[in-house]
Amino acid sequence: MANLKISNITKRFGSLTANDDISLRVDEGEVVALLGENGAGKTTLMNILFGHYVADEGNIEIDGERLVPGSTDAAIKAGLGMVHQHFTLAENMSVLENIMLGTESLWSLKSTVGRSRRKLENLSKEYSLQVNPDAGISELSVGERQRVEILKVLYRGAKILILDEPTAVLTPAETGQLLENLKMMVTSGMSIIFISHKLHEVLEISDRVSVLRHGAMVGEIATKDADKAILAEMMVGRKVTRPKAEKLEPGASIVELKNITVTGAGKAADLLNDISLEIRQNEIVAIAGVAGNGQRELAELLSGLRSWDKGEFRYKGEIVSRANASEFLRMGFGRIPEDRHHTGTVGEMSVWENLVSENLRQDPYWKFGKFIDFDANRKKAAELIKQFDIRCSSMETPARLLSGGNMQKLILARTLTADPNFVLANQPVRGLDEGAIAFVHEQLLAARTKGAGILLISEDLDEIFSIADRVCVIYHGRISQLLEVRKTNIQQIGAMMGGDMKAVA
Repeated sequence: MANLKISNITKRFGSLTANDDISLRVDEGEVVALLGENGAGKTTLMNILFGHYVADEGNIEIDGERLVPGSTDAAIKAGLGMVHQHFTLAENMSVLENIMLGTESLWSLKSTVGRSRRKLENLSKEYSLQVNPDAGISELSVGERQRVEILKVLYRGAKILILDEPTAVLTPAETGQLLENLKMMVTSGMSIIFISHKLHEVLEISDRVSVLRHGAMVGEIATKDADKAILAEMMVGRKVTRPKAEKLEPGASIVELKNITVTGAGKAADLLNDISLEIRQNEIVAIAGVAGNGQRELAELLSGLRSWDKGEFRYKGEIVSRANASEFLRMGFGRIPEDRHHTGTVGEMSVWENLVSENLRQDPYWKFGKFIDFDANRKKAAELIKQFDIRCSSMETPARLLSGGNMQKLILARTLTADPNFVLANQPVRGLDEGAIAFVHEQLLAARTKGAGILLISEDLDEIFSIADRVCVIYHGRISQLLEVRKTNIQQIGAMMGGDMKAVA
């Protein structure tokens, strides 16, 4: 197997120093967790390691041999394998075809399918990563796709595995299985860099933890000497405590869905099947589930972006006759979209433009019904930037240059300062660090206290059990009955997410 040594890596983008003199080592058969706030420099460092970027200073060695900078091919040949948070699989191809993709020369006179199949089957058996080589990717569960991604890099001879948020979309059972698989790989000599914001997983799987802050390495600690509080404080430079929901009496009904069905195209199964759900004032209702089970369609329906084919939609007791996004905003709906980059912000627009975009036509930001009052809008944006601690070089900065945490703060500021009656919070802390998670939860709980009804769509059961009042599970377009969070547990909800839907209505 292999040893990795990163020495004095520095990377600048104009005046921004993304990596500042970073050194890191990973020994054979060791798991090193890499932690840091959003924007701390983790992704830049991994992109340098895997050949996507070239460092301005420093070097990388694998088993004492200098790695050619800026070459992904050289990184792969040296034994590096990277599994990204967002899968890179061709859904119209089989497992075996995805594994082989890019490994055969275009000038090869004959295919090596038989040999490749045997190699894949041996790897699957050796590392307990069972998957059907002939299955189409589109037929696989999220957990099975994760296995294919790992098998892909093992097939190419990886000795050092880089995992970026590997459990972000897995059920608790799938996460447990993945961690057991990784432990098996380490026993055989594999080295792993494990990047995650889930501190309990870091504590379970790693031997050492290295922490980045503002582009610099600020500390390293043996996992046996660490706990969640210590790691969180190392990451953000201060003590971090996640807020918890205090019990409130729910008020009147805000949003009620009765027997809602959204039909799929052609002969496809219903995307949402006979959904009934109520969200009341002063409460957070959580929808748990693995990605792809109808969450997107439900979120689009509650944002006014998708119509329903059957059933009844009520807002404050009044029937809503049709989907209309702008009308929903005027009625008092707030939206925190799942994809903060593509649907939550307009990347090329400035921070201030994004902050005022949904409320632009309201007084006092609009003059004479015809002209934008730029001074009033910039003044309001400056107030929000300060109030929500949105870290940017200026309000003219394009939103796409913000870190994930600051982009989410922008969306929260725009949404919650409008005092919505209903808030759709779709994966509001996905990919965020401990400090940003605590901030987001504080804002959602404050909105709940002020009287908003909140629907939280999340795959993070720790999040759900921290701030939600009631929870149900969505599976194949159907939802379970609503359960009181205080009267259920993570194990039960996790089993339901995996398909054990005994409580389906």
